[in-house]
Amino acid sequence: MLDHQAAFVDHLLEVVASERVDLVVVSGDVYDRALPQVDAVRLADESLVRLAASRAAVVLTSGNHDSAQRLGFSSRLIDAAGVFIRTDPAGVGTAVELEDEHGPVAVYGLPYLDPHAVADPWRLPRRSHQAALEEAMGRVRADLARRPAGTRSVVLAHAFVAGAEPSDSERDISVGGVARVPVGVFDGVDYAALGHLHRAHALTGTVRYSGSPLAYSFSEADHRKGSWLVELGATGVVAAELVPAPVPRPLARLRGTLDELLADPALAPHERSWVEATLTDPVRPAQAMERLRRRFPHTLVLVLDPGPSASGVPVPAPTASRSDHEIAADFVTEMRGTPPTPDEAELLFRAVDACCEDPDMDPVPG
Repeated sequence: MLDHQAAFVDHLLEVVASERVDLVVVSGDVYDRALPQVDAVRLADESLVRLAASRAAVVLTSGNHDSAQRLGFSSRLIDAAGVFIRTDPAGVGTAVELEDEHGPVAVYGLPYLDPHAVADPWRLPRRSHQAALEEAMGRVRADLARRPAGTRSVVLAHAFVAGAEPSDSERDISVGGVARVPVGVFDGVDYAALGHLHRAHALTGTVRYSGSPLAYSFSEADHRKGSWLVELGATGVVAAELVPAPVPRPLARLRGTLDELLADPALAPHERSWVEATLTDPVRPAQAMERLRRRFPHTLVLVLDPGPSASGVPVPAPTASRSDHEIAADFVTEMRGTPPTPDEAELLFRAVDACCEDPDMDPVPG
């Protein structure tokens, strides 16, 4: 998907130029893993160089997928280029200071705050995302209170805020079973740009998720991807618009028997889509993925859903009264929809016995 990510960067630069954008914010994740692939790092580097050469300043923070230390390397040197990378919790409450025709704007980049990492140095009353963000926002408000009246504020944060809807793409950040923080944590600032969840959300008029620029799982098939274009006036947010992102390859979730999916002319538009196919055949078709990919070459996921039981007969649960051979045969029946043939049953019988043999034991006579 690297080419698709590059296409989004081209789109972003076009929006910066056409809409005369002053500030681009990225509230993590920049990468999808702590040790990103070399090509991904190269694309991120090229993207930041292009943004630095544009009219916009950039504030970027680390998310829970990122390695904060690696992403923040040389950040103090990079500041001079108008790209401000904020990954260190120790810097929370220190603003990037910008200015427009209405006066000063203080931008606070809050990296992902792991409650376990910040609980002791920040002396949090409890190890939770809410406690960590409350402390961070307390530092933001304290800094704002020292600034001239009329200073507007923008906060970047990476968290799961109550009222938003997750997808299958986000890595779990729950602590003690609790991941969500209340939206009221961000009271007192003019705008909060959130990262972590992949769907675009407007939780309030001033608290929004932009979501991911591309879909990263089939649970995002119905998402409308894009970026929020927000206008700050003299007293705060005066307008916000979701600018749609390009969709280089759409997602499609198809369901039916294999023959239906291969023959249905109405599915022709999905022949260039990423495809998740759910097959309802009562018996698992031979070479199903290969046959699907002849028509839908970008099929990524194949799911078998023939109903309660492929054979129509409930498979009995393993019990002490059933042998290992019977359990293995039942598994084949459940997965394929038909019982093993006599030759297959014999092979299964020998395989199960081989697994149960102890090579250190002498054979039993007779």
